[in-house]
Amino acid sequence: MADNNLDRLATGSIGKLLWEYSLPSVVGMIVMALYNVVDRIFIGQWVGPDAIAGLAITFPVMNLTTAIGVLVGVGASARSSIVLGAGNVRQAEQILGNTMTLTLINGIVYITAFAYFINPLLQLFGASDVTLPYAREYMLIILPGCLLTNITYGLNNIMRASGYPNRAMITMLIGAALNVVLDAIFINVFNWGIAGAAAATDISMAVTSVFVLVHFFRKTSTVRFRRGTFSLKAKVVLGLISIGAAPAIVNTASCAVNALANNALLQFGTDRDIGAAGIMITYTSLMVTIVLGICQGMQPVIGYNFGAKLLHRLKKAYFLSVVAASIITFSGAFYGMLYPEDVARIFTSDADLIASTGRALSQCLIVFPVVGFQIISTSFFQSIGKATESILVGLLRQVIFLIPLLIFLPRFIGLDGVWWSFPASDAVATVVTALLLIKQFKYLNSMISGTR
Repeated sequence: MADNNLDRLATGSIGKLLWEYSLPSVVGMIVMALYNVVDRIFIGQWVGPDAIAGLAITFPVMNLTTAIGVLVGVGASARSSIVLGAGNVRQAEQILGNTMTLTLINGIVYITAFAYFINPLLQLFGASDVTLPYAREYMLIILPGCLLTNITYGLNNIMRASGYPNRAMITMLIGAALNVVLDAIFINVFNWGIAGAAAATDISMAVTSVFVLVHFFRKTSTVRFRRGTFSLKAKVVLGLISIGAAPAIVNTASCAVNALANNALLQFGTDRDIGAAGIMITYTSLMVTIVLGICQGMQPVIGYNFGAKLLHRLKKAYFLSVVAASIITFSGAFYGMLYPEDVARIFTSDADLIASTGRALSQCLIVFPVVGFQIISTSFFQSIGKATESILVGLLRQVIFLIPLLIFLPRFIGLDGVWWSFPASDAVATVVTALLLIKQFKYLNSMISGTR
């Protein structure tokens, strides 16, 4: 049955395949996002505005752990799809084993380093005397859960790429449901505050990672753990990192952006504005999460057909994905700009924080509809193994244009300069991305004449 699933990637309707693979991916990504969103809702409503500002300070550190995870996980998914498209199951199993080994090694290193340097790290990212205790307490408990998240993310992607999108979705749903229940118990019943939110996430991710691991120990799985595949192979590791480098670099660079934004907000505003940025990022991350789910559903379709040299199917998958992603980001931007204070009230009842969040959303979301195109394009370059282009496109809106804007605009127009930096960066990055895609598709068009 698994082999038939893979064969369908080369023969089935592109629209149906994208729906079949993207829907579970979207659900899975939303589920992953809910771990953070639910934490922020409970913390904002039941612990207070200072706590949610403290949680916002942890975003850069969380981005670093995510960057380390996607460095391996994204490459594992893309490489698995390509080699399975070429019919090489043994190579896919080597990728699986190396993914597990690398994730464990990376996790041990960053947990140790971050725990040791936690105070200076959080202060670098904008923690004040008020927000530091909250941020520190949360991070010291959540760090082991970050490793479990990376294990789940990397292996879940391979599960999806090897023909099990529904199982990948169900696995993530189990953890999300458990997280909501535990958040309610630990925060509302036990009054553990921000520590309770972190503990709930750790336990939920532990359960989810067990479900993912069990799948790859089953003898009936298309790709599974085998003796001898856990020893790191230079060729495999380089293949993973070359593709995963794009999102990893973007996530790492976004730490600098977060630090810069938080410090600018603290300089030209208050801790409430940092809290507003946290809510704004949480809201936009929901739309980005859905688009990333579409990317994950698109990736096996594009990667497999690229490996099989069915380039006309690859192009169709990309364009349909762009349409779907753009609908999501347009809808999110429209609602957030029309009802910004309603969005803020989901996370807090503090009047000052609601007002600050409304201001942030109204300004930051103006060009957000084009972000779907940006993210899909980054994933497209990853899926066909174009690491350099993928890195460049990923860095355009979040780093290359955004950092200079964050440095200079606030100096001229104060707090508004922080908020206006985001749409300005999105607009310019979209133009450059479009030019890169035109060049890439001209090359693909020249190849299609020799394929069916």
